[in-house]
Amino acid sequence: MTDSIIILTEEPLGDVDAENITRLYDDGDDVALQLLVPADTKRNLLVDVVDRLTMLDLPAVLRELREKAPDKKTVRAEAAQILAVSLATLENAGARVTGQVSEGNAVDSLVAAVRETQARQAVVVTRPHALADTFRQDWASQAQHKLGLPVLHLYAGSGFIGDS
Repeated sequence: MTDSIIILTEEPLGDVDAENITRLYDDGDDVALQLLVPADTKRNLLVDVVDRLTMLDLPAVLRELREKAPDKKTVRAEAAQILAVSLATLENAGARVTGQVSEGNAVDSLVAAVRETQARQAVVVTRPHALADTFRQDWASQAQHKLGLPVLHLYAGSGFIGDS
C-alpha cells in the first residue's frame, strides 16, 4: 500500500528542501508526495511589513509599501511557477510526486488532502513569519490544531524546523 505525504509550500522548493523531505522516508518505502501551492490573494500589509523588518530586508519593506496587491491571475501564475519548479526539484531528488495549485484557504486545502489520502505525514514549507510563528498562527500550527496530529514545519532553503 502506498503511503502519502502532503506538502504545503509558499516558496519554490530547492535542493535542501528536497533533501529534507526525502529524508522523511526510506528508499524502499512506497511513498507518494503530493504538493500543494496556494493561490491565495489575501494579504495583510502590516504582517508582511513586520516579517520583512524582522529579517532586516529593508528593500522588501519599501516594495511592500509601494506596490499594490497583485491580482488573482498574477497570483495564480506565480503559484503555478512555484509548483513547476518544486515538482522538478523533487523529481530530480528521486521522489514520486504530484501537485496542484490550491484555491481558497491554504490550511483547509492541506487538511482536506491529508484526510482524503489518509496521509502518514503533513509538511509545511514556508519562509519565517515572525508574527505568525510567534503567536502560533502559522500554517503548520493551524493544520496541527485542525488535524490533531503533528505537522512538520520546515523553513524554505534551510535545515531549520519551525516551532509548531
